[in-house]
Amino acid sequence: MNTLLLAGIIASGLLMLFSPRAGLVAALAIFITLLTLSVRNTPYWHWLWLPWALTLLWSLKPLRRLVLIPPALYLVRRLLPPISDTERDAIAAGSVWFEADLFSGRPDWDKLLAIPQPQLALEEQAFLDGPTEELCEMLDDWVITHELRDLPPRVWEFIRGQGFLGMIIPKEFGGLGFSAQAHSAVVGKIASRSVSAAVTVMVPNSLGPGELLLHYGTEEQKKHYLPRLASGQEIPCFALTGPEAGSDAGAIPDSGIVCRGMHEGREVLGIKLTWEKRYITLGPVATLLGLAFRLHDPEHLLGSVEDVGITLALIPTHHPGVHIGRRHFPGNQAFMNGPNHGNDVFIPLTWIIGGREYAGRGWMMLMNCLAAGRAISLPALGTTSAKTAARYSGEYARVRKQFKLPIGKLEGVEEVLARIGSHAYTLEAARRMTCVALDMGEKPAVVSAIMKHEATERMRMTLNAAMDIHGGKGICEGPKNYLASAYQAIPVGITVEGANILTRSLIIFGQGAMRCHPFLLREIEAAGLQDRAKSVEDFDDAFTAHVSHIMKNAALSLLHGLTFSRFAASPSTATAHWYRKLARLSASLALTADAALALLGGELKRRESLSGRFADCLAELYLSSAVLKRWEDEGRPAEDLALVDYSLALSTQRIEEQLAGILANFPNALVGGLLRILVFPLGRRHAAPKDKTGHAVASLMLKPSASFDRLSPGIFISSNRADATGALEYAFQMVSDTKAIEGKLRDARKAGLLLGETPEAGVQAGIISAAEAQLLHDTAAAVREVIMVDDFSNEELSGKGVATVQHHAA
Repeated sequence: MNTLLLAGIIASGLLMLFSPRAGLVAALAIFITLLTLSVRNTPYWHWLWLPWALTLLWSLKPLRRLVLIPPALYLVRRLLPPISDTERDAIAAGSVWFEADLFSGRPDWDKLLAIPQPQLALEEQAFLDGPTEELCEMLDDWVITHELRDLPPRVWEFIRGQGFLGMIIPKEFGGLGFSAQAHSAVVGKIASRSVSAAVTVMVPNSLGPGELLLHYGTEEQKKHYLPRLASGQEIPCFALTGPEAGSDAGAIPDSGIVCRGMHEGREVLGIKLTWEKRYITLGPVATLLGLAFRLHDPEHLLGSVEDVGITLALIPTHHPGVHIGRRHFPGNQAFMNGPNHGNDVFIPLTWIIGGREYAGRGWMMLMNCLAAGRAISLPALGTTSAKTAARYSGEYARVRKQFKLPIGKLEGVEEVLARIGSHAYTLEAARRMTCVALDMGEKPAVVSAIMKHEATERMRMTLNAAMDIHGGKGICEGPKNYLASAYQAIPVGITVEGANILTRSLIIFGQGAMRCHPFLLREIEAAGLQDRAKSVEDFDDAFTAHVSHIMKNAALSLLHGLTFSRFAASPSTATAHWYRKLARLSASLALTADAALALLGGELKRRESLSGRFADCLAELYLSSAVLKRWEDEGRPAEDLALVDYSLALSTQRIEEQLAGILANFPNALVGGLLRILVFPLGRRHAAPKDKTGHAVASLMLKPSASFDRLSPGIFISSNRADATGALEYAFQMVSDTKAIEGKLRDARKAGLLLGETPEAGVQAGIISAAEAQLLHDTAAAVREVIMVDDFSNEELSGKGVATVQHHAA
């Protein structure tokens, strides 16, 4: 009897935490039992009234709000860190999308599968097939990066004339008005030919004057500048970073003082600016400078606030006092980039983007634009690098032989190929799905940070791996090298638009925890209310729901761990087991994140190692969801299942590894131990991809097929055999076409019917025809052209033999 009653009280308490109403029903039943025992004078049961009273106290809303919620509210206020204005703008920026489901612990897979499939409008596809293809054919990256250190004049003219600089500008202002999907596809295709050209095109279409004007410009500013930007008459740049403020862009020292001054012959209200900026892409050739600075109003000419805040302005670069510096040369890339500065430069107040109304609102403007823009350009660049690495590495590993075997058939190379293929497949899946979200009107700030970080990190992984496979071919620079330029550009992508170290450790989880958590932001907002009664009421609603949320995730994490996720919700598909595994890991992530937030509060943002591990978990959940969605969108091709299995195995293993790292370093060992039981009740279960799966992925990368082409959609495929990649494509096809001929000779040698090694010996033995022998010779010549590397004289390398280098390249 005593054991049953105690169990009933515990069950009542747990039920209460799940749902106060249900807990109240259980508490009433136990009350009747306790009352009966008390009336009968049953010994030793009076102490059980205390836990029952606490259970009842929690279940009754008026009592809970009177007794329990005020102390909890006080504690939360003590734990919360002070939030700066820039942090508040960053948290509020953009929208929340499917990543919130993944962070909740209970992802809705029907919602994922209901996301529309990616598609392009007819005019967008025509632009990709026409002007973009033509531009790619014009690009010679060796000439751009090593000889001209710039795009050729005819390329600049073509980019301006065809509207590449105005893809995001609506048609009503003379732009192309492209979707995010098309914008990403165009940048990606150009990047497969030249990073320098891709950056030149992507910057005017990313965070900068064009986008800021679209969202915040006055009508007069839009009508004046947008048509000029769309036509290429104006070349924009945006200056945010300076020597004293890089990743901490909110601390910019550049300043403007509101004052009166002369402009175009008359006195106007304006700003006297002093700034020093660097790393500004397109800065050396820009005609229009977007500038971020902190605005001060000491004479209160705008209002009562003296420190107005970060403000954005547009300044023609020919304006007196604007100094455009010399060029930087980042990562041996030839896109225009350099410093600029100004000292006491007077501009009229009307040059503020959005006019006087938007003075001091610059950080909000930047964060809102970055919430979407960061999800397009650099992810397109990183994804393309992975796709080209996958295609060219597979082709090279097939045509290049060592030990009388294509090197792609060596198990060590297979393992590397499989990882390259997996990253390429995963990034393309995530790129497409993210662009769909943008075209649906979402501005998923957390997803954009995930995409920027993961695309550029996997760019680094795939290009490093591709260089390993290519060996000497990859490290000898020259016109025949199709990897080195992108390889040198890796640190550029890693660094810009938020350095990856800080993006991972501060933004993805720091912002994700605030925005994606179903209750945390509501609790913080309630804690900040001045009206005490309203604060208690709102906090109670959010807090009780939060406690119930934690209990449900704890139960799900334990249940799925004990049952190997058998009972997790999943669509009816061949990949159902992966949906179930992701559901389990989602619940485990939500549970551990809540525990860390409860224990550390605001301190968690300074525990960057823990925060980074949480970020990895959320990122892998998002990328894995995109992989599953892509496989469905493409019609569930059976031949691509190996790619799906390999990619999901990598992701789930990484999530589990990072969760284990979180628990091993948890700030409270007791809580960490309890969480380990709930998260890993039967130990860690997710293993690395099987060798068999890796072999299947590598094998599909070594022969022409629809599956092979799906690894690198949208990149430029050269048919010019004088081009390094065109020569590789030709050799790859020739090797595939002569595989059967090679097989006949090999079988004849094994049977003792052929002693010689040459094709002519096969002809003489009647094994193959003369025409087939000629095909083998042509194939050998094509392969030799691919494996050869460039060489230079000392004069050429010293810069005295440029003409010879150009002749050699041709």
